[in-house]
Amino acid sequence: MDNSYDIIIIGAGVTGCAIARELSKYEARILVVEKDEDVCTGTSKANSGIVHAGYDAKPGTLKAKMNIRGNELMTDLAKDLDIPFKRIGSLVVCIDEEQKQGIEDLYQRGLANGVQGLKILNRDEVKELEPNISDNVVCALFAPTAGVICPFRLNIALAECACQNGVEFRFNTEVTDINESENGWIISAGNEKLNSKAVINAAGCHADEMHNLISDNKYHITARRGDYILLDRALEGFVNHVIFPQPTKLGKGILVTPTVHGNTLIGPTAIDNDSKDEAPVTADGIAKVLEGQAKNVTGLPVKQVITGFSGLRAHEDSGEFILKEEINCFFDCVGIESPGLTACPAIGEYMADLVSSKLQLVIKQQWNGICHDVKKPFEMDEKERDQLIKEHPEYGRIICRCETITEGEIIDAIRRTLGARSLDGVKRRTRAGMGRCQGGFCSPKVMEILSRETGIPFNEITKNGGNSKILTGRTKNES
Repeated sequence: MDNSYDIIIIGAGVTGCAIARELSKYEARILVVEKDEDVCTGTSKANSGIVHAGYDAKPGTLKAKMNIRGNELMTDLAKDLDIPFKRIGSLVVCIDEEQKQGIEDLYQRGLANGVQGLKILNRDEVKELEPNISDNVVCALFAPTAGVICPFRLNIALAECACQNGVEFRFNTEVTDINESENGWIISAGNEKLNSKAVINAAGCHADEMHNLISDNKYHITARRGDYILLDRALEGFVNHVIFPQPTKLGKGILVTPTVHGNTLIGPTAIDNDSKDEAPVTADGIAKVLEGQAKNVTGLPVKQVITGFSGLRAHEDSGEFILKEEINCFFDCVGIESPGLTACPAIGEYMADLVSSKLQLVIKQQWNGICHDVKKPFEMDEKERDQLIKEHPEYGRIICRCETITEGEIIDAIRRTLGARSLDGVKRRTRAGMGRCQGGFCSPKVMEILSRETGIPFNEITKNGGNSKILTGRTKNES
């Protein structure tokens, strides 16, 4: 195997894959290395799925610039990559008369950043938009350009597009050392030595470790855990906009938002975490989520909660996005926390410009920026669905009843570019297992399909790669 590349990107989260897609427009041999078993396994898989308007970040910072540009790019990107995306707007809610100036400050900051359509709404205007808002509401900052997106599809589609345009991916390939060489860099990853003219560090919570291998200018990332709860789609319409409290130094606080698929999402907390990989949901974390949401909305039907989850944010001590060439074609994307999901297309553009200029890359004559999601028969009209099932009967066999996901969708998710190899991989691509029963009924059947399609023995199927096997042994011996 030829292990020499023009560019190696460390990390297959949303930032790394956005950069890979942009660089796939150029004539270059590019590799993305990822320590886990799939794309979208770190911060990118467990977040709020919000496209932020851009009023939070300090004017003039990279955070502010990337947020605004990323927001602008998202409509066309979602169309090109077949990503569920809705501009539903957001409200930052003030519930204390003495804190009204904070809303005005956010408004002025948003204007300085170039956010379009901002308005400060009075109590009655807010209550008209959101009947379940707290009775203590004083006013709110309304940002119509905010929205909600499917974070899984965004990450996966960016990777699929990059791959179809020639970018290579290697999973289960952890980078353990980086050394400068005469022709660029030597990366020790897995059991191999990889050579590259340029390296892009997009390693999320581990980006400081990658950077510190090659530089005396040390960075430090704190893995900040965020706990969430998710409510059943039966609650759709409880809120219609993204509802934020007034922000603090630790983040945007406990938000309440519709998801793009019709659930209601609440969170996150902001708890510094010892591990950069493990983020267990805790009773204390869930209690903080419930306590926080009660300040801004009323009457939340807690019995509709179907799951809790948590994720980690990569908070660098500076609080700023670090996007630059550190030394000799080693490029950093460090500290990409919120609004990193929103900013990813802009970061992709920005970093691709830096790297392509440095390497003097030539733009390809042919490049395909269009990708399509898994076919969803129950989002089609009846005639189209009947025709699909007639040609492919597997689309008529429902596997996940809660989310109405068919065998055809699961097969597509496995067979497609960079296809799923685990239960979570199928879940992120199809939503099988994301409904009310959380996979309690459909998981065994999904495992059967995974085993059949991939050749992985049934008892070797994992939840999310590594040692996360579902089965430990037989309860009955075969006769």
